[in-house]
Amino acid sequence: MAHFTQDFLDFFKELAANNHKDWFDGNRSRYEKSVRDPFKSFVQLVIDTIGQKDPAFIGLEAKDCIFRINRDIRFSADKTPYKLNVSAVVTKGGKKSKAINGVYFEFTAEHMRVYGGLYELDKDDLYDVREGITQNLDEFKKLYSDPKFKKVFGSILGEKNKVLPNEFKEAAAKEDLMFNKQWYFFAEFEPEIILGSKLLDTILDCYDVGRPIEAFFNKHINK
Repeated sequence: MAHFTQDFLDFFKELAANNHKDWFDGNRSRYEKSVRDPFKSFVQLVIDTIGQKDPAFIGLEAKDCIFRINRDIRFSADKTPYKLNVSAVVTKGGKKSKAINGVYFEFTAEHMRVYGGLYELDKDDLYDVREGITQNLDEFKKLYSDPKFKKVFGSILGEKNKVLPNEFKEAAAKEDLMFNKQWYFFAEFEPEIILGSKLLDTILDCYDVGRPIEAFFNKHINK
């Protein structure tokens, strides 16, 4: 079944050209009908579907997973008040969780993206991940070289450090991803998929494909 109408995409196309409070206030009821409410229902469907396989997701509510459309402009040179997307992270604990066993997705008028992996790490967790990779180089390489992973996500991305602690330099000579301070991946789809009947299955497929490498990270981070 389809979860969104064409007006979902049209709303964001028009918002891009009218990103100010007056326009948004004049289109607030439209936002609620075409964007906010159907997205909330869809996120809950993702939660409930994953919860059928993983009881840890049972009881999680969409409101705890959905990010606000309002931008934080306090320290930004860009003062436009609204994001041009809706997004949610479906993971144990929702937005407040530091767990990495879940799925993040965002819908815009230009694309739909599904993300996984590690994006923000403190110093201790970064060290633990690198230590885990060092001790399991073959397993790590096998995970990101898996044909299913490569087909869906391509490769692991993330900012890198130029210099590593001495204890990781030998492993880094064999595995360039040791230099990463982020290890994330994403799949991108045409925006029309948001309007179609395969949206839920597509996100769930991405979640399933990304789970093995996220489980690897989880083994080495004590969350």
